[in-house]
Amino acid sequence: MQMSTAHFRAAAVLAALIVASLSGRADAQALAPFKDELFSAPAILESRDGGDFEIVDYQELRDINGRDQIPERRVKQKYVDLSVKREQVNETLRLASGPLDVARVGPAEEAAFTVIFIHGRGGDRRLGVNDFSFGGNFNRLKNLTVKGGGVYYAPSVSSFDASGVAAISSLIAYAASQAPGRPVVLSCASMGSFICWGVARDAAAVGQLAGLAILGGATDPDFTKSAAFKAKLPIAFTHGSRDSVYAATDQVALYERLHKTGYPTRFTLFETGSHGTPVRMSDWRQILNWLFARG
Repeated sequence: MQMSTAHFRAAAVLAALIVASLSGRADAQALAPFKDELFSAPAILESRDGGDFEIVDYQELRDINGRDQIPERRVKQKYVDLSVKREQVNETLRLASGPLDVARVGPAEEAAFTVIFIHGRGGDRRLGVNDFSFGGNFNRLKNLTVKGGGVYYAPSVSSFDASGVAAISSLIAYAASQAPGRPVVLSCASMGSFICWGVARDAAAVGQLAGLAILGGATDPDFTKSAAFKAKLPIAFTHGSRDSVYAATDQVALYERLHKTGYPTRFTLFETGSHGTPVRMSDWRQILNWLFARG
């Protein structure tokens, strides 16, 4: 049976609409490699759960002393690309919860995706855009985001209580309004994880998120009562096996509890890593592509 001109045009319009609706998501799912030979080649000591749980080799002499020009203060030049700083601005957003100081890297509107990073105690927006500390890992995150057409926010969180949660929920809503239909990922390190767990109880914020990343964070024993659990919001965990602040065994137990239910979650454990190791060593490209593919 021949297709009429009218039918052909209708089919072409429908196909174009489908492609347009998926284009932002497709872009976000395929972040191109960026310095992967330096950041994405750890030795896997153990893998189980179909690759969802991995124990990764970490050695302080190699991964700090061998990587940094000045240990824990300035990474070697080959690990960074400072051209991304042209896309970076400090600004104060006027949100529903009140003013919020952020560092933004990438376009304010129509970004292919959004990544938000929450620092721990004693930090502010400067931590999440520091190019040279943490082994250059934030510089890589900024480059991955901008080269992928996304936007990255590093806000200053003044408290890790309900007020801080409200501020970040408002930031999530703002980011979602600036790029409707595009994925938003919330990542939280150390005490900043209290913000992630608090946001997980906000059904409206959960509905605007594609996933959570918890780096060396606290464990939420009541997570299964949250809106995020009900929505099966994907979670990527990274943790150091020798974390003296938040025990790795507690976080692994939460992962196992979730994984047994079929919940979308993955865990990277850095063998011998300390509390700060996940911020330095987490593979942002792996984390984001995994979350985008499931969110």
